Amino acid sequence: MQEFLVISAIGEDKSGIINGLSHAASENGCNILDTRMTVLGGEFAMIMMISGQAEQIAQAELIIPQVADSFGLTTILKRTRPRQEADASLPYYISVVSLDHPGIVREIAGFFSQREINIEEMETGTYAAAHTGSPMFSLDIAVKVPAKEAIAPLKEAFIAFCDERNLDATIEPRR
Repeated sequence: MQEFLVISAIGEDKSGIINGLSHAASENGCNILDTRMTVLGGEFAMIMMISGQAEQIAQAELIIPQVADSFGLTTILKRTRPRQEADASLPYYISVVSLDHPGIVREIAGFFSQREINIEEMETGTYAAAHTGSPMFSLDIAVKVPAKEAIAPLKEAFIAFCDERNLDATIEPRR
């Protein structure tokens, strides 16, 4: 029977981290199912889910922290299970760009939370506008819209919500 382990790691960015952690997982016969990795400032941050038989996951729980420690990483390991979808839902992708200011993520997360729409993935970033150098903000999220939710009114409400806040936004089906 397959078991699942989620590994999160954070620490100073150094070359070879991904190679070391992926090698530690695969040398025990575990399969890497999903990974997100980025560098924020000078810090490496990763979350990875692996699967394997009980003894393979147990070995990974011993070896991965040792490998991570050799890179100076702090790790958290947690056993998990495959995600169970409760109700039918439709995947949508939302993109927002605006002048940077505090509260954008909170407001957008609140919009979807009030409608019981789950945010599945989120990526944000800041950058300087091409011609003016103004501080810009971008947000990309993937959501699961419950099938009972009417899409046209949701899109209309979201675009109006963003227009009120001077946010340039799109909401499209995720393919």
